[in-house]
Amino acid sequence: MKTSYWKLQKNSDNQEIMQEAAALIRAGEVVSFPTETVYGLGADGLNPEAVAKIFAAKGRPNDNPLILHIAKKEDIAQLTTGLNANAKKLMEHFWPGPLTLIVNKSAIVPDAVSAGLETVAVRFPSNKFAQDFIRACGCPIAAPSANISGRPSPTNAQDVLEDMQGKIAGMLDGGNCGIGLESTVVDTTSAVPTILRPGGITYEMLTEVMGAVEKDPALQGDKNFKPKAPGMKYRHYAPKAPVYLFEGEACKRLPQVIAKALAEGKTVGVLCGRELESELAELVEKQQLQLSCWGDSREQLAADLFYLLRDFDRTCPDVILAEGVEEDGLGLAIMNRLRKAAGYQIITLENGSLHLKNNVNLPSFMLQ
Repeated sequence: MKTSYWKLQKNSDNQEIMQEAAALIRAGEVVSFPTETVYGLGADGLNPEAVAKIFAAKGRPNDNPLILHIAKKEDIAQLTTGLNANAKKLMEHFWPGPLTLIVNKSAIVPDAVSAGLETVAVRFPSNKFAQDFIRACGCPIAAPSANISGRPSPTNAQDVLEDMQGKIAGMLDGGNCGIGLESTVVDTTSAVPTILRPGGITYEMLTEVMGAVEKDPALQGDKNFKPKAPGMKYRHYAPKAPVYLFEGEACKRLPQVIAKALAEGKTVGVLCGRELESELAELVEKQQLQLSCWGDSREQLAADLFYLLRDFDRTCPDVILAEGVEEDGLGLAIMNRLRKAAGYQIITLENGSLHLKNNVNLPSFMLQ
């Protein structure tokens, strides 16, 4: 399959391009498009055959539900049997934007989108290119992230093409995504709004508006459940090399662990902040160490995280060691993605020794 490519221009209506891309959607094809979070892999969300092409292109398990993207708030009405007060309040405060709402679905939503659930995920993106594209299509657009299932999500067009060239009909290039992490997903069908996936709309922002907000237990890694939202069940965001995530006091042992891994002849990728970067300056001179620093803010880390994880695949280290962050603000979403990228291979410090959660066997370079 040839993948048509269009470069979108800011300060332009891009209408001719949007109509060409929308024609592919109406023909039942898949087109990638930019949002403020990550690039989406879009198809007509009311056409089960078109939706099936999304799953085929990604290699995505069919029990993993999709998000329906709409072009204006009012478009949610046809997709649900009704909105409660919590859903309406969240829409009022955070739409358009990086917030997905779980609502009770109407009969027109295919089971292929909802993975057989009685609920559906809906989002109204704030990205103008996304809004114009959905409006041109004239239908809700079902769209997960535009990557091979399990890989880091794409935040630029080149990363989309790396995974999807020849697998989809079209690609809309809108430049780099601003937020860099997928949307926050909130279940509004429960008595108290519940975060199923953290993202750019933080827990603190939600509680300021809603008061009580809960976090789903699955965020701690429990996989024995049927997912109500994308990204809850399967390993995601994973580069090819194994990732170990250091949390809390264990982060202080990273220089020692890195030095030992290098001494064993391993090539090492390190994802860290500025402070640790300065501590590792001498080790960087050794060719075996690839250091990826996320900058000076959580916002910068969120925007760069998937790109940095993908960049490790271009250099192919033997192992990737990541420094965790505190879970306030965007930190909750960042740690959610890092834990999934690591397959929950989490390193903590217990009784003065490093400990690997969910596994008793530490790699040799972490043993004291």
